[in-house]
Amino acid sequence: MARTFSIWIAAALMLAAAAVQAQAWPDKPVRVILSVPAGATPDVTARLVFPGLTQHLGQQLVADNRAGGGGVIGAEIAAKSAPDGYTLFLSSPGALTILPHLRKVPYDTLRDFAPISLISIGPFVLMVHPSVPAKNINELIALAKAQPGKLNYASAGNGVANHLAGELFKQMTGTDIVHVPYKGAPQAVTDVVGGHMQMMFNSISPIVGHIKAGRVRVLGIASAQRSPQLPEVPTISESGVPGFEAVNWFGLFAPAKTPQTVIKRVNAALVQTVKAPEMQAKFISLGADPVGSSIEEFTAFVRRDTEKYAKIVKISGAKID
Repeated sequence: MARTFSIWIAAALMLAAAAVQAQAWPDKPVRVILSVPAGATPDVTARLVFPGLTQHLGQQLVADNRAGGGGVIGAEIAAKSAPDGYTLFLSSPGALTILPHLRKVPYDTLRDFAPISLISIGPFVLMVHPSVPAKNINELIALAKAQPGKLNYASAGNGVANHLAGELFKQMTGTDIVHVPYKGAPQAVTDVVGGHMQMMFNSISPIVGHIKAGRVRVLGIASAQRSPQLPEVPTISESGVPGFEAVNWFGLFAPAKTPQTVIKRVNAALVQTVKAPEMQAKFISLGADPVGSSIEEFTAFVRRDTEKYAKIVKISGAKID
């Protein structure tokens, strides 16, 4: 009886200590790992939300850029960090929902990370060179079916998000369009603008100038809703390919087993930050749709994204260099 009582007392003390620790959190700066170099889009996104998070949490957030391995290096460090609330991970789909289907990685996205919130979504657009006779998605599909293997699309490289967006488009439309990988998006965009390539899925912001100058034509937005930057352009889904969605996204994670009290506090702080009107305007100016989701919504989103890319990679046979 005395032994049982001692066990109960010990357990109660442990729970009390955990509660006190959670209430005290954060009592020092919080590290946010980024698997990209300074200045890359995820880094820009992080620094955009850091001031608001600092204000709401009462501690500074410090960026820790760990680039390399297509994002795997940073993701591995984050996954293996102590789940004490002092290490977070801001990521795009590459390292977490795409690469695990293309190569062996030293972590399991669904097991080793605790999703906190989806920060923003950056929809891809399907752009074509003006020489392509299609004026909308239906005409492009008809053209591709009439000339199987004759049309081509550029991407930023094998296995990257805009490559798999092209493969998803082919799968959902039953078309045969040749993929041409580049070493990065800038050169691929340059060749589409120059007429050396016919089409490409790309983020909006880097090509706004080309769109306005008529050097490329956007046929559709690859997200569920139209883009505030291009409100007159229909989504691909509403243009004859129901359910088509190919987006880049940025979300905040913690190592698995991080206390739920901490995750809930970070989520609340991030949602407040992202939902602020001035922050919404900043995201839109960068070509991103601000989100600020709940923990449950983001957890379901990551699972769906993982399943989607697993299917795309399997059917297409996509490989990385």
